[in-house]
Formats: sequence, C-alpha cells, structure tokens
Amino acid sequence: MNLKLNTSYKEKIAYDRKFNTAFRGGFLSKEFMKGYEWKYICIYRKYQANINTIWGRYFKYRLRKLENRTGFSFELNSTIGNGLIIGHWGKIVINGQVKFGNQFFITHGVTIGRDIRGKRAGVPTFGDRVCVRANSTIVGKVNIGNDVLIAPNTFVNFDVPAHSVVVGNPATIHHRDNATEGHIPEI
Repeated sequence: MNLKLNTSYKEKIAYDRKFNTAFRGGFLSKEFMKGYEWKYICIYRKYQANINTIWGRYFKYRLRKLENRTGFSFELNSTIGNGLIIGHWGKIVINGQVKFGNQFFITHGVTIGRDIRGKRAGVPTFGDRVCVRANSTIVGKVNIGNDVLIAPNTFVNFDVPAHSVVVGNPATIHHRDNATEGHIPEI
C-alpha cells in the first residue's frame, strides 16, 4: 500500500476556493471557512487525490464522520471535476457511480441516483456548469448537458440538453442561453 500523500488535491482545493469566492461575492468569511460545506469539500478533494492509498482510507473515514454530522453522502464518488460548491448543508445523496463535469453546484435535499429498471436503468452523467437546487432528484441513465440549471423541487428522469432550465414535477425543459448565469460564477 502506498504510504505517500498525493498532494495533487491542493490544485483542486485552490480552484474550489476561487470558485466559491466568486460565488460568494468575492469574499469567504471565517464562518464559511470553518463551516461544514468547506470542510467537506477539502476532505473530499483529499480523498479524491488519494483514493487508492492508506491516506484515501483515512480521508474516507473522515468523510464518513462528516456525513453523520452534515447529511452529505457522496457515496465515495470521486468524479466531481474542478469547481464544487455546496450551497447549504443538509441531506445530499449522490450515487458513487455518477459522472460529473467541472463547475458543479449543489444544495440541500438533493438526491442523484440510479434507476434499477427499464430503459433508464443506470446513473446520470453531468456536463460542465450544472446547478442543482434544493430538494431536486435526478435518477436513471440520463445525460445532463452543459450549462443546465435544475430548479428547486424538480424531478428529472430524462436527458436534458445543454443551455436549459428544468422546472417542476413532472419536469419541463426551457431553453435558455447562459442558463446558469447568476447561479454559477464566471471565473
């Protein structure tokens, strides 16, 4: 087993810090830096960089402990690209096999999981610049395109094209250029 700590996580954390700073108006408060959202992001990035090492086991343990406090459950998913914002702490469940692009924003009450039957059996794949708002659910083998905003309380079990806002249950798709503008910062 590899005992050396892989420090490649530092670049991702630096990008996440820049991404969160831009989202939060150019300033990260002391409260945010000590808060659960930021702690989870940092430990997640350390786990992600060291997944197959003894350090990965340690960070996995730390993630599990934080999961009990916060409700964040990424199910050891290590695919989230550069730029992660956790908007509010509270129950978040992400299947471990879901694939993510860069610049992902998620808030409380969200479930992203698999469907076990039918033509959509499988897990979602996300593009870049996706924002998933409170209490939304995305399930099944669906593709979520780039620049997509999934509004609060939305249920998605179908493909979503790029540059879309998805609203409601049953959900409807509305084309909009720069759909995540104001939700995901430009950096």
